[in-house]
Amino acid sequence: MKKIKPVPFRHRPKGLEIIYEDHDIIVVNKSCGLLTVEANYEKVKTAHRILTTYIRKGSTKSKKQLFAVHRLDRDTSGVLVFAKSFDACETLKVQWKDVKKKYIAMIHGILKKKSGMITSYLTENEKYEVYSVKDHRKGDLAKTKYKVLRESNVYSLIEIELLTGRKNQIRVHFSELGHPLVGDTKYGKKDGPRGRMALHSQFLTFKHPRTDKEVTFQAEVPIFFKRHFKTS
Repeated sequence: MKKIKPVPFRHRPKGLEIIYEDHDIIVVNKSCGLLTVEANYEKVKTAHRILTTYIRKGSTKSKKQLFAVHRLDRDTSGVLVFAKSFDACETLKVQWKDVKKKYIAMIHGILKKKSGMITSYLTENEKYEVYSVKDHRKGDLAKTKYKVLRESNVYSLIEIELLTGRKNQIRVHFSELGHPLVGDTKYGKKDGPRGRMALHSQFLTFKHPRTDKEVTFQAEVPIFFKRHFKTS
């Protein structure tokens, strides 16, 4: 894959680190607190809007478009991919169920099982809260594979392989396990370290939409995690 020439500094996106860019995709390290795409309560400050302005290089007449391939929760940081064409986006979406997604998370407490699989059926109520149900007809299958990397007296650092991509899946699974994510005020505890939710998309592996070759992108683990654990 041949990367494109660097864009002049004045047109580079603010608040986003570009990990990789070519004529088909842009891979970024999304910061915590930034929406992937617009919502009713936020239409301007989103990764999609910032990067659309970036690819148009400040031209209001430009018709270049950017397509969201997947999403990260607002308070989740890490690897995020956008496509520069509809065809590239569709090619990526077709394979997305087979894409390898690895996360780093910090949870409350010490897990008895140091590795394992969490499986349930997830559904959502009228308050936009996601939860597990026993009846497979009332929810979507969600599978989360994990292993413990580090432990302290009160927290655990875990690596997660997301085998399905349901809304709030990781957050709900560990909350229901009794070990919610640090900083997750929706599904977890309101005490503990403040500053952000401790969930980071560290690795993403997929086949490039043009070359069909497998590529892997990595976003460095934020310093928030390093304050509590030594990470590589």
